[in-house]
Amino acid sequence: MLAEHGAWVAINYTQNEEAAHEALTKVNAIGAEGMIVRADVSREEEVNRMVEEVRNRFGPVDLLVNNAGIAVSAPHTDMAFADWKRMFEVNVDGPFLTTWAVKDEMIVRTYGRIVNIASLAGVVLKKNMIHYATTKAAVISFTRHCAEAFAPHNIRVNCVAPGLTDTDIARAANPDAINQLIAATPMGRMAAPEEMATIVKFLLSDDASFITGQTIVACGGRS
Repeated sequence: MLAEHGAWVAINYTQNEEAAHEALTKVNAIGAEGMIVRADVSREEEVNRMVEEVRNRFGPVDLLVNNAGIAVSAPHTDMAFADWKRMFEVNVDGPFLTTWAVKDEMIVRTYGRIVNIASLAGVVLKKNMIHYATTKAAVISFTRHCAEAFAPHNIRVNCVAPGLTDTDIARAANPDAINQLIAATPMGRMAAPEEMATIVKFLLSDDASFITGQTIVACGGRS
């Protein structure tokens, strides 16, 4: 969707190279420029290398979407510190490291647009998701504070908190749990990924020129 509106798109992945190539094929099919780059966003050296590769191909980064994440449901009796730590490495360290890798050049150029993907779990209670929900609440707070800090430099930072969305993470969950979540959603369905992409596109665009530090909760009425 971003490519359709003129963006050059760098696609990050960690393991699913096939899906990354599929996304790149779609970008190229509409005549847009794209590239893929592998990096674990929880590792500083890999993030810095990734951003440098993108910069060498496309120039300075104008738009950043932090949507890498992991989700695990577990009761507190089954959650160890290692589980907590890994969740924070990906879901919180990831947005921090990628933002820090591009913010200085955005400040120099007085232009930047950043969108972080949180979750409805960062807003409402989610049973058996202490670590995941805490990371997503942290992303929302990170968004607000970065927005205030970067605003004088014409850098906008916003957040999307999706409800149940038809993604690989959702499909990997227990079908009974998914059905329960759908039943608890007033609109009675999952969101399509395109519905979240539309919000991201809006927040990155000049149509949202006076919006920063905000979290749009798109959850079909559950919140």
